[in-house]
Amino acid sequence: MEARRALIRKAVNACCGRQGFNFVDGRRCEPTDSTGQIKVTEPATGLPLCSFGSSGERDVADAVASAKAAFAQWSQMACTERGRILINAGSKIRENLEFLAHLEVKDNGKPIWEARVDILSCADAFEYFGGVVPSVAGQHIPVGGDSFAIVSREPLGVVAGIGAWNFPMQTCTWKVAPALACGNTFVYKPSPLTPMTALALADILIEVGVPKGSYNVIQGDGETGSLLCHHPDVAKVSFTGSVLTGSKVMAAAAAGIKKVTLELGGKSPLIIFDDADMKNAVKAALMANFLTQGEVCSNGTRVFVQKGIYKDFMKNLIEATKKLKIGDPFEEDTTVGATISKEHAEKVLRYVESAKSEGAVVECGGERCVLPPPLDGGYYLSPCVLTSCTDDMKVVKEEVFGSILSVLTFSEEDEVIDRANATHFGLAGGVFTKDIQRAFRVVKRVQAGTLWINTYNLYPPSLPFGGYKQSGLGRENGTAVLEQYTQTKTVYVEGGDVDCGPLYQE
Repeated sequence: MEARRALIRKAVNACCGRQGFNFVDGRRCEPTDSTGQIKVTEPATGLPLCSFGSSGERDVADAVASAKAAFAQWSQMACTERGRILINAGSKIRENLEFLAHLEVKDNGKPIWEARVDILSCADAFEYFGGVVPSVAGQHIPVGGDSFAIVSREPLGVVAGIGAWNFPMQTCTWKVAPALACGNTFVYKPSPLTPMTALALADILIEVGVPKGSYNVIQGDGETGSLLCHHPDVAKVSFTGSVLTGSKVMAAAAAGIKKVTLELGGKSPLIIFDDADMKNAVKAALMANFLTQGEVCSNGTRVFVQKGIYKDFMKNLIEATKKLKIGDPFEEDTTVGATISKEHAEKVLRYVESAKSEGAVVECGGERCVLPPPLDGGYYLSPCVLTSCTDDMKVVKEEVFGSILSVLTFSEEDEVIDRANATHFGLAGGVFTKDIQRAFRVVKRVQAGTLWINTYNLYPPSLPFGGYKQSGLGRENGTAVLEQYTQTKTVYVEGGDVDCGPLYQE
């Protein structure tokens, strides 16, 4: 086992040291008009991971041109053939699970067991969309007499994707798999903090037979993303990230009348009623706040606990939180890995200080943990539980994107629903109760795109995911996403003579 791990780590290090961090027209390449150098550090150690040029206007144009040229071949391929290729991509991801998971940890800093779950979900997505796309059908609609209409679904063309650093390969796959399944081609820009696994996916797609140019990767900063959003040959932009950047992406897309999908932030409620199963409620609170160091958009960071069970819940929650192991993300028993960067860690810690200044009580955590070398350069934060919180606190209202759980109490069902909805976000939420009628009453009224009953933070690719309000537009995953990557064409077939009324006289 140790020998195999050593080989995997050697392969991962070699991958990070390769030349060419763009992938255009089926091969790795360097940017030709770089606007500057981006240096990436490994979150676990703070040591240099890689560096690459930020792609400029010519690089974006080359990638889009490659995708546009490939569209003619890929879009005309039978959907069953596209499906087989994508299913093979899912199988290839499974074959390379350990390598990809280790590469993801190197890139992101999350624990290795979490990375495996993420990578397997990528395989699931390719297999799901490869299997479902042959069933995408049009309509035959009688319109009277012998006339009828055909409504067909066609791909959009070149799709641009801009991904996030918290789930580097998953946010990529959620865009690429359905887009390719529908016959589109793709240009993807990863976060500059996590450039690696999107490139590894490019190698896999070429290996299983996706035509060169169908999936391209360009690395860069915000300016690169802006160039991609404004390119006239891009038909759609799919973005995962912050509300602020999402609004800029939407404005850029609007200028070119492009379709857009936005998966943005959240400040989701986790509502725990007094009849909830205590053990499962505590486990859900951990899942809803401390996976991936709390860097999850759907996290249930506002934990509303009914007053009758507050003391028991807090006792169990604090005990469970203190048992979480902070350490080397490559170790199998680590449950809390490294925050993505020094800058982000400092931002999270400022939220802890803000909460204390507003009267919140830190029950545990909320501090930087300095680990022995070589991990001493990484930023490891102890998971933080806050009590004495109020709805108007900064930490309760704003998306922290870190391991901070804010506990609030409530008395009545109507009260907690009103408080849960008092946010400009609407991405997700959860309800814990043994009363299924109450559960359905609550989820019907909570304004969010995804609700869980008696669980949290599960995302099968067969289910649509996306937000209400400022949490985004459109949906990813499920059959709903197929509408996001296709457009309808209506063909009216006249079965008799043209009826133009009095316009034509014999």
